[in-house]
Amino acid sequence: MLPTSILVAVLFYLAATLLQWQVLQGQKRPTRNLIRGLGLCGVIVHALAVYLVVHQGTGLNLGFFSVGSQISWLLAALVLLSSSRQQIDNLFIGVFPVAIITLVTATLDPDTSLHRNYGPGLIAHILLSILAYSIFTLATLQALLLWRQNTALKQHHTRGLVASLPPLQTMERLLFEMLWTGIILLSASLISGFIFVDDFFAQHLIHKTTLSILAWFVYAILLAGHSLLGWRSLRAIRWTIGGFVALMLAFFGSKLVIEFLLPG
Repeated sequence: MLPTSILVAVLFYLAATLLQWQVLQGQKRPTRNLIRGLGLCGVIVHALAVYLVVHQGTGLNLGFFSVGSQISWLLAALVLLSSSRQQIDNLFIGVFPVAIITLVTATLDPDTSLHRNYGPGLIAHILLSILAYSIFTLATLQALLLWRQNTALKQHHTRGLVASLPPLQTMERLLFEMLWTGIILLSASLISGFIFVDDFFAQHLIHKTTLSILAWFVYAILLAGHSLLGWRSLRAIRWTIGGFVALMLAFFGSKLVIEFLLPG
């Protein structure tokens, strides 16, 4: 049976998602503050649930599902915060259900083999990695929205989702703000990894390290191309998604192999 905190967070997220879906479909116009308020309650209770899942008597639980729940919580919080200054509320429809799924799976996962005690430097590296991944996830969602908006405008479709989004230039500016924030955090994560991880290129870390560095170069090239050559629109979207694929394989691909395919 799921703990009470999990059930409460799920109900808040679900209510916010359904109301936002009604807004998108034009079926109902609930107040924006109500939806954001429900989402905020979900994020607060989710934070408590994450704390209980991560902090175990045998050490910190930073397994596959636990980290997934942490990232989804941070992603929900970031989208909620960003929605206060940009019209990106429709992202709730994708972010909140993901938070529900990861929250439930992290709670039901019984594995305790990866509960460990970590030093302050390693914890800082892990937190920076989670922050960077969350920001780039948000940037990828933003890129997908930008792609949908760009396609709809070319086809002269200005209703539905497109009508609820900010102007194209604002969407692009927000995307690159996220990318700059993400690459700063990813750079700090890689530097802290070289400093605090005993062997950053050990056999069980080589794929994660290599793919993370590859993702860093993809994002760095994109940002340089945008600053120096004016890259934008579809080219920016493709590079953003390409960098995210490399980062996703680094972050979750390596954990999936180590924890499930090559246990022990």
